[in-house]
Amino acid sequence: MAKLKTKSAAKKRLKISGKGKIRRNKAGHGHLLSKKTGSRKRRLKNSGIVSKNDKKKIKRLLPYG
Repeated sequence: MAKLKTKSAAKKRLKISGKGKIRRNKAGHGHLLSKKTGSRKRRLKNSGIVSKNDKKKIKRLLPYG
């Protein structure tokens, strides 16, 4: 069987943790930050975890992850 290709967009944006959870960056921390409160910006800094509903789709994009 041929090797499966990893989707480049997913490779750049997602990381798989040691326990197999998929980490992602939260949206909204790129620009227009002056109007956002400090606590909101701190929350956006931390990585989020992909929901279990989307996990199956993501695994298909990252076959060797």
